[in-house]
Amino acid sequence: MSQLLEKFDGSPLKVAFLYNHEVPHQVPHTAPILREILVRHPDVDVTVLTSTQEQKALVLSGLGPDLCREAQFVELDTTKADRGIRRAANAVAPARRLSVLQENLDTLAQFDVFVVPESTSLLLKKQFGLDHLKFVLTHHGAGDRAVAQKTSIRDFDFVLVAGEKDEKRHKEHGLVRDGEYAVAGYPKFDFVPHDGVPKLFDNDNPVVLYNPHFDPHLSSWYIMGEDVLDAFAETPDINLIFAPHIMIFQRKIHTSVEYKRVRRRKQLPKRFLDLPNIHVDLGSPRSVDMTYTRAADIYIGDVSSQIYEFLHERRPTIFLNSHEAEWRGNPLYLNWTTGPVLDDTSRLIETVRAAEHTHPDYLPAQNLAFADTFDLETGRSSEKAADAIVEWLRREAALEPELMAAE
Repeated sequence: MSQLLEKFDGSPLKVAFLYNHEVPHQVPHTAPILREILVRHPDVDVTVLTSTQEQKALVLSGLGPDLCREAQFVELDTTKADRGIRRAANAVAPARRLSVLQENLDTLAQFDVFVVPESTSLLLKKQFGLDHLKFVLTHHGAGDRAVAQKTSIRDFDFVLVAGEKDEKRHKEHGLVRDGEYAVAGYPKFDFVPHDGVPKLFDNDNPVVLYNPHFDPHLSSWYIMGEDVLDAFAETPDINLIFAPHIMIFQRKIHTSVEYKRVRRRKQLPKRFLDLPNIHVDLGSPRSVDMTYTRAADIYIGDVSSQIYEFLHERRPTIFLNSHEAEWRGNPLYLNWTTGPVLDDTSRLIETVRAAEHTHPDYLPAQNLAFADTFDLETGRSSEKAADAIVEWLRREAALEPELMAAE
C-alpha cells in the first residue's frame, strides 16, 4: 500500500463509510463511491462500518470479489439495539439507529471523517460529544420533495449533489457553501450494470411498476393502494410489480414531521400474494438495487425519487394524486410533468393501456427533468464522487494546522 494520507500530526486520516439503518436501501447510493476510492485512491485509509448483515452483504455485492478481500469491515455492536423493546420502538421511530450510535461511541470516535447518505449520524457530533468528526453527505435519492432541502444539510462539512436542480435549491436555501460541495451525478447508477432487462414474468405482457412512497400525507398507498392492486388483479394481460418504498412495511405507524400527519399502515391483503400477474416485494434487496425500475415498461407512483431512476431509460409514467396537491407549476412536483396525473383510479387501466401511445407527448418533459436532476455528461458518477471527496480530504488535511492555530 502507498503512503497513507496523513493528518498534520503524521497519523493516518481515518475515513469511514457508515451504514446505520434498519433497511439497506441507502447502500447502493454510497457503495459505488467506496469502490472507486479503494481503486483510485489507495492512499486513503477507509473502513466500512455496518450495523446489519444485510447491509454488509449488499456492500460486498457492490464491491466485487477482488475489492471484498481488500476492504476493511467493522461490524458495529447491535446487541442492545436489537433487544425486543428497541425493535418495538423502531416500528414507529428510528430508535435502533440512535442506539447503535450511542452504544458504539468508542469505535466511532477512532475515525476522523464519516461518509454517510443520511443525517442521523450528525448526532455523534451534536449530541454525543465527538466534536472532532467531519461528515460528508452523499444523499440517497434525487427527488423533488421539500425534505430534500432540510436544514440539517448545512451541518455537513462536504456535500455531494446529483445535478443542477439540487445545486440550485441547496444554494437558494443556504445549505451549501462554495468549495464545500460538488456536483457528482448519481453514483447509484453505477451499482449494477444496465445491459439487459431483468425478466420477472414468464410471458411478454407489459410490465407495470407501482412504487408508492411511505410519507403518510403524500403516499398514494393509504387511499388508493388497494384499488390499484385490485385493478391489476382484474387485468391478467398486464403484469404488475408492487414494490413500494422499502420503509412502508418496516413500520406499522408512519409520521410526517413535515406535514404533521400520522397514519397506521394496514397489512397487505393476502388476495394479492398468489396472482400470476402480480409480483409483490415488500423489502428485498431487489427493491433497492434498481431491479424493478429496470424491469418495468411503465411506472406508477406518487412522490418517490425512484421515478428518476426509472427515467434513466425514458418510458411512460403515471402519477396518483391522492392528497389533492396543487401540483402544476410547483417545483416540488416536477416529476409529475413527465406523465399523466390521476386524481382517482377509475381510469387507471385505461391510462396504462394508452401509455405507449401518449408517451411522446411527455418525452420532452422527461428529458428536461432528467437533465435537470442529474449531471451525467461529465464522467462516471461514482468516479466523480470519489475524486471530489478525496480532493476535499486532501485540502482539509493541508488546512488542519491553520484551523487549529485560528482556534
